[in-house]
Amino acid sequence: MTITTIGLDIGSGAVKSVLFRTHDDGRQEWLAKRCERIRSRDIMTLAQEGFEGVMKDAGLSRDDIDYIATTGEGENVKFATGHFYSMTTHARGGVFLDASARAVVDIGALNGRAISIDERGKVLSYKMTSQCASGSGQFLENIARYLGVAVEEIGPLSQSSKDPEKVSSICAVLAETDVINMVSRGIATADILKGIHMSMASRIVKLLKITGVKSGTALLTGGLALDTGLLAAIQEDMIAEKVTVTARSHPDSIYAGAIGAALWGAFRHSKLAELEGAVAA
Repeated sequence: MTITTIGLDIGSGAVKSVLFRTHDDGRQEWLAKRCERIRSRDIMTLAQEGFEGVMKDAGLSRDDIDYIATTGEGENVKFATGHFYSMTTHARGGVFLDASARAVVDIGALNGRAISIDERGKVLSYKMTSQCASGSGQFLENIARYLGVAVEEIGPLSQSSKDPEKVSSICAVLAETDVINMVSRGIATADILKGIHMSMASRIVKLLKITGVKSGTALLTGGLALDTGLLAAIQEDMIAEKVTVTARSHPDSIYAGAIGAALWGAFRHSKLAELEGAVAA
């Protein structure tokens, strides 16, 4: 039985949509993807647009879709078939993107979390930051805006730092005050960004250690997954802390939650079909 599913990941900063086809032999084919930053726009409208957009890109209609799965903040998407908890979808999506992943580090707009997983993407343990923490995407975007730096410039600038100034505060409000003081003292923008990345990396590596991950790959997902400066800082901190896990990202890391939702949707659809078949028999 071939199953066609759509996964919608409604985050705090963006809506990600993917369309998958699962074949009889278990092969999973990724047919389409879309990502839209929210930027004060209506989330439900963006979800509808993403849903329709991936179908259009794949040349399919609503009748071709077997299951529509949401994750993140998508519980209220009325046209969805079912909803999945974001931790399980990021875990499953992480393994799809990188089969060697034994941990997923989801760094979103409001918080970050480290998730220990097995080779199937099953969640074994997890640890997350609080929503007011200075280790979130929203915090970093706020700082970049204050410094007059475009989001895409954050990573390269951070990596050019020669003398980073580490932010010590865990609280986002106090950390922003630290940054204002740094600017008044004439600290270079690159050194401020590198210092923020170092502080974030330190907390992320601590979360990973608590989850008990000791080998394999820790795949970055979420809105900050493609921040090269943050990834470099995490890799450096892992070496310093003697953590024998390889941290890396993937070009499609931001879609991990949507991918997991689509794949779990296919699994749930197949199980429901089996039950219906058994009842009919």
